[in-house]
Amino acid sequence: MDATPFPPISPPPLITPPTPKPRKSRGWMITAIILAVLLGIASLIIVAQLLVHSLSFSHGMKTVGAREVGPKLEECILENNDSENKIAVITVDGIISGHNVDDDGNNMVDVIQAQLDRAADDKHVKAVILKVDSPGGEVMASDDIYKAIRDFETDETDDHGKVAHQGKPVICSMGSLAASGGYYISSGCRWIVANELTITGSIGVIMHGWNYRGLMDKVGVAPMTFKSGKFKDMLSGEREPSEIPPEEHAMVQGLIDETYGKFTNVVAEGRGDAHALNKKDGAALADNWTDFADGRVLSGSQALDLGLVDELGDFDNTVDRALKIAKIDSANLVEYRERYDLSNFLSMFGQSSQAHDIKLDLGVEAPKLQAGLMYFLYQP
Repeated sequence: MDATPFPPISPPPLITPPTPKPRKSRGWMITAIILAVLLGIASLIIVAQLLVHSLSFSHGMKTVGAREVGPKLEECILENNDSENKIAVITVDGIISGHNVDDDGNNMVDVIQAQLDRAADDKHVKAVILKVDSPGGEVMASDDIYKAIRDFETDETDDHGKVAHQGKPVICSMGSLAASGGYYISSGCRWIVANELTITGSIGVIMHGWNYRGLMDKVGVAPMTFKSGKFKDMLSGEREPSEIPPEEHAMVQGLIDETYGKFTNVVAEGRGDAHALNKKDGAALADNWTDFADGRVLSGSQALDLGLVDELGDFDNTVDRALKIAKIDSANLVEYRERYDLSNFLSMFGQSSQAHDIKLDLGVEAPKLQAGLMYFLYQP
């Protein structure tokens, strides 16, 4: 009997799971929104800069815009007295230096010169108040500021004999400390106001260095010096004190004496010219003032007795004196502050890591004196 064949059994159909639809990523949308916002902010900043730039050249608004070269400054009102006249306030605070620069590469001398230029260009500025709170600093930087003040106060004429720059008076307001180089720059002012407790004076020059040969001998380090001349290693701290020839002492002291003579001449010239203008209202240098120009510090009261300052008072007294010298009844007090824009913001990304070093604040910052440089500096 033939067996009936079974029909072939087909495998069960494969069930393919439904393919999930890919989720749409919104990361690109968030990135695009952020970029659009940043682009909008940058555009607004650029438009604002262009507006300020255009206003700076419009009629009557020349002194509002920023400088094209050097420190970029903008005018800020310190005290509004509803007057068209202005008194510009320029502050000298801390160590006077021509080496320390800000993020834009401008040092203290650059900034003060720019501020004086702004005050000179503005016909509404009738006088400048120089607020000094400084122990002094570098010889060259102090002299540069002194010369800038003297030039600002002096009339300048062009080739045709016309006045190209009308000199304006500078009145000094001494703070708690205006010594050495701080007094050097003050002596160029038309009038000096000091508080009776102000520390000033310290007329003198200092050059600082270290002799560390004894320490080198203790740790077994011997210097090897090859030089072209006898005095090529002047002021080197690697030599035994007995190895320093007497001629070197004389030469260094000669440099100090020459710079000190410059200091005393500046004081005599500045105070003499001021007294010629102030006449009996101001103070004349005492006959024996040089006896006190030996580096000692003086109080404001002592400085007045010697004719080194003209008046005892505070900042308000300085403002009153500035109004009187400028022969005006009222004025707005303004100052020029460094202006920061988009270029400063972008430059932060190009700075090296050294620009972001962490500093420990101990409450006292020691002056960074460079060996071989002379200073008009008071070091308590």
